[in-house]
Amino acid sequence: MTLFTTELWERFSYYGMRAILLLYLTDQAHGLGLGESLGQAVVSIYGASVYLLSVLGGWFADRVFGARRTVLYGGSVIVAGHLCLALPATSTAYAGIALVALGTGLLKPNVSTMVGTLYEQGDARRDSAFSIFYMGINIGSFSAPFVVGFLRREFGFHVAFAAAAVGMTLALIAYLLGRRTLHGRGDTPPNPLTAEDRPTMIKVSAAVLGLLVVVFLLSAWLSGGFGPKPVVDAISYLCFLAPIAYFTMLLRSPLVTPVERQRVRAYIPLFIAAMLFFMVFEQAATTLTTFAADRTNLDLFGANISPEFFQSINPFSIIILAPVFAVIWIKLGDRGPSIGQKFATGLLLAGISFAVMALASNVVGAKLASPLWLVLVYVIQTLGELFLSPVGLAATTVLAPRAFLSQMMALWFLAPAAGQAITAQLVQATEGASDTAYFGGLAIVTIVFALALYTLAPWIKRHTKQD
Repeated sequence: MTLFTTELWERFSYYGMRAILLLYLTDQAHGLGLGESLGQAVVSIYGASVYLLSVLGGWFADRVFGARRTVLYGGSVIVAGHLCLALPATSTAYAGIALVALGTGLLKPNVSTMVGTLYEQGDARRDSAFSIFYMGINIGSFSAPFVVGFLRREFGFHVAFAAAAVGMTLALIAYLLGRRTLHGRGDTPPNPLTAEDRPTMIKVSAAVLGLLVVVFLLSAWLSGGFGPKPVVDAISYLCFLAPIAYFTMLLRSPLVTPVERQRVRAYIPLFIAAMLFFMVFEQAATTLTTFAADRTNLDLFGANISPEFFQSINPFSIIILAPVFAVIWIKLGDRGPSIGQKFATGLLLAGISFAVMALASNVVGAKLASPLWLVLVYVIQTLGELFLSPVGLAATTVLAPRAFLSQMMALWFLAPAAGQAITAQLVQATEGASDTAYFGGLAIVTIVFALALYTLAPWIKRHTKQD
């Protein structure tokens, strides 16, 4: 129950902040007063940074601190970030966003890892433990938009951010009080740095830091000055370059056998599909929030709702639909769709959801849309998530070269990072475009790629078979 409680409150903290961040960034009177497209870009790059930093979080747990301390340090950094956002000072806002992204990156990949270490492979309690753990995730992510949205509307942004800080503080308290129940799991790194490794790591760290500085300065020069935009652009470039570098390394490494190299090639279209899916799916916190706030009638069955409410639909739908999908896959067994077909279906549903958004925008014109449009969109996206997301890690494991299993897991985290980086650039490049054109264009792109992936599915299936 320690990790269940920790993750419940951590997800409350994360999704609470995510629900109101765009509204805060773009509010002219009580927020930072950014333009709509730049605010959406900042939120997208915040989300991308969380996944990008998750790679770093996994490395620190494996090589330096161990999972237990990495989770503790990450949670503490998140609290500091929320407290910065709770202060009524613009100067601390960006520091708060950066701290929350860093802390979440440290914590996110390691809590679930610790759940896995509590039970041996084959232990019947293992699946039950993960079921309870994921229930905590969904309870936290479902309740946060309601609570934080209410506080934002009644008391202002800073009280809402303070509530997120309280949520994360409760997570840390539960974690510290229950640490004895973890029986020392995650106390030490499984593959600690040796004395011989350290000089190399210092050189690599210096090179990465130097690259970050160069990319940031180049972005500042291209964008005409310092501010949020060069940061958005710099992180976007890193999110695009990182998966290219990973795939290049995997395809050229002498440690990868010819058969494994073919599997890596089969993984590329799956990675692109995941990237495009998360490009659509993660716009819940950006373009869909803007649509909810500015173009939606917030009267639902006689009750006045907040724009944040819609972000609770996905976790609620997961709670209802995930058991149904589990039963379906068990019933179908080997007759079920292949990995490639599941990815294609998930991406197709994401494209359909944006086609619905384009239709809604076109139908309502200058009027306010019914909230049921957004409810439908979120349910469709949840169906897509259930087709694609659960099999993502499984596909990564199956197709990973034996010598690079950990790196392939890191590569999976880069799909949502790159997807949100695409959004960060798109919302700026399409500023001024109608919602119908924006959502319709993305719907066409994702649906076309989904149909192409259906044709590639048999080829992918041949390479997912184990020898």
